[in-house]
Amino acid sequence: MQARIANPAGLMPTAVSGIQQILKAVGEMGAPQTVLDLVHQRASQINGCSFCVVGGVAHARKHGETDERLHAVAAWRDAPFFTDAERAALELAECMTRLSDRSDPVPDTVWDAAAEHYEEKELAAIVLMVGLTNFFNRVNVTTRQVAGPTW
Repeated sequence: MQARIANPAGLMPTAVSGIQQILKAVGEMGAPQTVLDLVHQRASQINGCSFCVVGGVAHARKHGETDERLHAVAAWRDAPFFTDAERAALELAECMTRLSDRSDPVPDTVWDAAAEHYEEKELAAIVLMVGLTNFFNRVNVTTRQVAGPTW
């Protein structure tokens, strides 16, 4: 596979600095880094973004995530490796990523389950991480960014 164009973020340095500021803010809001890594991975899997799946694995490993859990993210509902809090975040990430799959894309039951485990700022970080991941996925899939480089 060959990219259609260079990574758009690399072509727009001012955009990169803005995105980096948002990511920095997400990291400072108190949500566990492991949760942010897991929701990034799951959304990227759903969207078929190989660039983000490969990069996300490398990033999560740097934060101490295990291969066992990373291999199981796609089947998190049936895997015993995730806490209730992580499961709530993963379900929220799935709903946020699959907005057109149902008339109520993010049901109150999903939101309430996440809110049982996370404070408002942590929820904000999770929501922003999933939103940014979906943004990255759409840019990378559209421009056919090749998996391999990590961030």
